[in-house]
Amino acid sequence: MSRIQARFGALRESGRCALVTFVTAGDPQPAVTLPLMRALVGAGADIIELGVPFSDPMADGPVIQRGNERALVHGVTLDDVFDLVARFRIEDQDTPVVLMGYLNPIEAKGYAATAERAREAGVDGFIVVDMPPEEAAELHACLRGQGLDLIFLLAPTSDEARIRSVCALASGFVYYVSLKGVTGAGNLDADAVARKVAQIKGITDLPVGVGFGIRDAASAARISRVSDAVVVGSALVSRVAEQAAAPQRIPAHVAALVCAMRAAMDEAG
Repeated sequence: MSRIQARFGALRESGRCALVTFVTAGDPQPAVTLPLMRALVGAGADIIELGVPFSDPMADGPVIQRGNERALVHGVTLDDVFDLVARFRIEDQDTPVVLMGYLNPIEAKGYAATAERAREAGVDGFIVVDMPPEEAAELHACLRGQGLDLIFLLAPTSDEARIRSVCALASGFVYYVSLKGVTGAGNLDADAVARKVAQIKGITDLPVGVGFGIRDAASAARISRVSDAVVVGSALVSRVAEQAAAPQRIPAHVAALVCAMRAAMDEAG
């Protein structure tokens, strides 16, 4: 059983919703990422999404774009991200880590080499934003061959046929993008999210996580009532940016928001 499966199974047994936290590796400098990952876990994160810095993050809004830029100033690469995860695994063998990013760095390294290095480092899965299922067969085979999950995105515009095609290939969990637009945009309609999540769960047994537009404890609590996982990114990267000039403060500053979200989600039941 993978770490992702084990984590969702344990949460299901305890009646809790997963909190999935996103930060960009190397933002605002590489030395911050490892203590930040540890702080996220301590604050109640169940799964860590670690962004692989990329020069053209087309699905991301200005907040995460700037986080990518701050990391790229230091030349952070996909191999550097693998090294960070390997160091995280020295102390934490249980928390799932999913790499989120874009196809170019993976293609440059090669699918087989990426999958092998990811497994060695202790990565559990990938979200490749610009990899549609129609083009994912080779990458999917390489990742599954190493026991890694390939997690796909669904959108408000995804019809039943699209949901079925995505869920047929997905593993780990399904990521429902709750808004039309980029990360950090718009306002959540919890009722609309609930209807779409119900449709997706009628098609797959995979857990369904909801992300984009979850900004605070109240919105995390609302979404936790209708999903298996709440995914928060831009709100955390904003907190990283607020303390970029004082990086030693970043882990505690970000963890405070995660603690508030976790508490609100648990209270929501």
